[in-house]
Amino acid sequence: MNQFAREYRGVRDADIDAFQRTASAIVDEIKQVIVGQDDVLRGVIIGLLAGHHVLLEGVPGLGKTRLVRALAEVLDLTYSRVQFTPDLMPADITGTNIISDDPSGERRFRFESGPVFTNLLLADEINRATPKTQAALLEAMAEAQVTVANVQHRLPSPFMVLATQNPIEMEGTYPLPEAQVDRFLFKINVTYPSTDELVHILDRTTSDHQPEVRRVANADEIRRMQAVALQVPIAQHVKEYAARLVMATRPDSPEAPRASRDYVRFGASPRGAIALVLAGKINALLDGRYNVSYDDIRQVAHAALRHRIILNFEADAEGITGDSIVDQIVMSVAREEVAAAVR
Repeated sequence: MNQFAREYRGVRDADIDAFQRTASAIVDEIKQVIVGQDDVLRGVIIGLLAGHHVLLEGVPGLGKTRLVRALAEVLDLTYSRVQFTPDLMPADITGTNIISDDPSGERRFRFESGPVFTNLLLADEINRATPKTQAALLEAMAEAQVTVANVQHRLPSPFMVLATQNPIEMEGTYPLPEAQVDRFLFKINVTYPSTDELVHILDRTTSDHQPEVRRVANADEIRRMQAVALQVPIAQHVKEYAARLVMATRPDSPEAPRASRDYVRFGASPRGAIALVLAGKINALLDGRYNVSYDDIRQVAHAALRHRIILNFEADAEGITGDSIVDQIVMSVAREEVAAAVR
């Protein structure tokens, strides 16, 4: 091994150690105020370190808003919360031009930025706003900018949208457009706490002791961690495994299992494969490894694919969910791997 390779390896090992230390500190601090929800917390952190957005689905009262606020406090990031309602207008999110007096006394248009100009944006009950208002977020999520009166305004870095929606209350809601749903790296289901977790929540919320969190990282460190994640190598056969999982979501694909052919209208886009690989890299780093395995891809498959699978009428009638389709796909592709190894 030459000197350059040794130096590069040394930097790599140091980056892994720093990455894991900071990520562990973030998790430990957030757990001072959030009880349980380990998978949710890990998924949100993966989304942040991937530089993408996360959709949280769960009934009210499960701590989704508190989680986002705690994340902003721990990372010393700016934070905005927008309550989406049917009368919310696009300008209420992006901002608008207003008339103001300049130092010379002349009246000019000045851009007044909206709540989207932040590091962490909580889009609470995003499916309550009209499609026009939902679309106002699309450019911000895709390009990290907004355009007002033909002028582009860059958003701060890092920028992340954490959107929530209630799965049981459909009155007065508008389904998210597929193009916007596809912009979320993960869709994470927030479930009810266990009995022990609920008792722990009561201990924290019904006493005079309010836990506090300390800041353990800032925007610069998050950007460095995002850069490290992109440098993680991934073997060709693992990338092919991620690609086969995505191909198996498409009912017209030769690799599709029966569940996809019978119950899926449209499968995952190439963003699904990108989400699998990028999230797999970060999942490996969080475990202190600098290589991505099949297990890393499988561990993120449900969160990365469940919202990218559009089911047909038969699936709705029979109660088939995106998660059950992903289960069948993971099993099917695993069987193909075994058969190929035997041959």
